[in-house]
Amino acid sequence: MTKPNISKQQLIDVLNAWGEQKLTADQLQDWMVTNYDPDETDIGKGEAEWTVEAMNIVMNEYEIAKQEKFRLENYMLAVEFIQAEESHFNQTRHLFLREGFRD
Repeated sequence: MTKPNISKQQLIDVLNAWGEQKLTADQLQDWMVTNYDPDETDIGKGEAEWTVEAMNIVMNEYEIAKQEKFRLENYMLAVEFIQAEESHFNQTRHLFLREGFRD
C-alpha cells in the first residue's frame, strides 16, 4: 500500500495561501491537523533530509500552536525554512521558531 505524500511545493502553497489571506489561521491549522500524520503520510518524499526535517517542524508547529500565537506577517519564515539549503538550516529554523510565533 502506498502512503500519501505531502510535497514540499504543496506545503509551500498552503503557507502562501495563508500568507495571502486566502486561508484563515483556523483553516491552516485544520489542514495541518488533517494532513500531518508521519505514520500515515510521507512528508517530503524524495527531498533532502534537512528539507524533510524542516517540513516536519513547520507542520508540527502549526498543528500544535495556539492560533493567536501565529504571526501572519512572518509566514515567509516558514517558507524560507523549508526552502533553505543545508548550510542555512539552523539559522532559518531559529528565525522561524523565534519570529514565526508570538511568545
